[in-house]
Amino acid sequence: MTDLQPVKGTRDFFPEDMRLRNWLFEIWRRASVQAGFEEYDTCVLEHENLYIRKAGDEISKQLFSFEDKSGRRLALRPEMTPSLARLILQHNKSLSFPIKWFSIPQCFRYERMTKGRRREHFQWNADIIGQPDILAEAEILLLLISACESLGLTKKEFNIFISDRRIVNAILNQINVPDDLHSKVMVILDKRDKISSEALLDMLENLGMSEKQVGMLNDYLSNTDLKDLEKNLNDTTGVEQLHRLIDIMDAAGYSAYLKFDISIVRGLSYYTGAVFEVNSPDKKHRAICGGGRYDSLLSAFGGETVPAVGFGFGDVVALDVLRDLGRLPELPRKLDYTIIPFASEQVGIALKIAADLRMQGYVVDCNFTMKKMKKTMRHANESGAEKAILLFPEELTEDKVVIRDMILHEQKPVKITDLISIAE
Repeated sequence: MTDLQPVKGTRDFFPEDMRLRNWLFEIWRRASVQAGFEEYDTCVLEHENLYIRKAGDEISKQLFSFEDKSGRRLALRPEMTPSLARLILQHNKSLSFPIKWFSIPQCFRYERMTKGRRREHFQWNADIIGQPDILAEAEILLLLISACESLGLTKKEFNIFISDRRIVNAILNQINVPDDLHSKVMVILDKRDKISSEALLDMLENLGMSEKQVGMLNDYLSNTDLKDLEKNLNDTTGVEQLHRLIDIMDAAGYSAYLKFDISIVRGLSYYTGAVFEVNSPDKKHRAICGGGRYDSLLSAFGGETVPAVGFGFGDVVALDVLRDLGRLPELPRKLDYTIIPFASEQVGIALKIAADLRMQGYVVDCNFTMKKMKKTMRHANESGAEKAILLFPEELTEDKVVIRDMILHEQKPVKITDLISIAE
């Protein structure tokens, strides 16, 4: 027999699930558009080599990839940023920078499933391309804060944990870790909240770091004070940039959301500057959002170096967090009218009334079950309609229908010719 279950790690969306998904997407879209971002999209199929990177990113090992009939290696997109980079490079000469774009793509990763992690998910991406100044990070963070507040999250329920890749690079340089290992170290450090300290130590030593270097790295990473860390670094570029970003956010009135956390490095190798994650203050959940500056990604594909900063905000974790907090909205089906004929010869007039009302912008359904009154009205109540239009034979002989208010439980006869003007 055919397996009727969705493929492991994927989801079906029944109408009630779609209402919730559309509610979330609408918040993302509204926040983006209000902040001056424009929506774009790309194809879900990409060339596999778009995601194969030398730094050993896990994402390169999590591809749903295959060879097509022409022998090309293709993959379902696991993230949107490389597709955005391809799009920018393809049309680089015709674009006027900086640009602010957003998208809500469906992404696919073949990975181990845990709470908040599936093999397909939707992800809100917002990026500012062509703005080298830290102001771009400030705009991105303000967009995130706006969206989180629109979701119903309060200052007590989320923080933006922020750091800078250049701080960790400065530490690695200071303890003499070779440059070609930096990106691989970042991938391992991104697992700090997910694996034991012993396992982390083993992974770093297996990478080629000495026990002494690992110990020195841990000492640096245990420092939670940004100013104190600055005193112990030879290269303070990353710290200085973070200070400036915090000052900008403070002037805007939103610095209370930011919390310095040196453990935030992000696992993808293309990040070059500020990096951040959104989570509960106690990091009770997986991060609901992560991102940062990635100035070198476009050049990695053979183009010019173009400054860029952005984030990805997944739907699965976001809805899990809201569910745990009891903040998921009640989203019943909404109908303005349900039209109920009681005989087959009434179908034509029912469809005519429905078409006229729909032309006026109303949401109208027709109930053609032809069931008895009690069952029909129960179905009308369950449909979520505000009003029912009942086609009783006696009223129809006078070119009238009966309009029933499903909330007030009141009804009255109305001429069909007057129905549209009454609706207006």
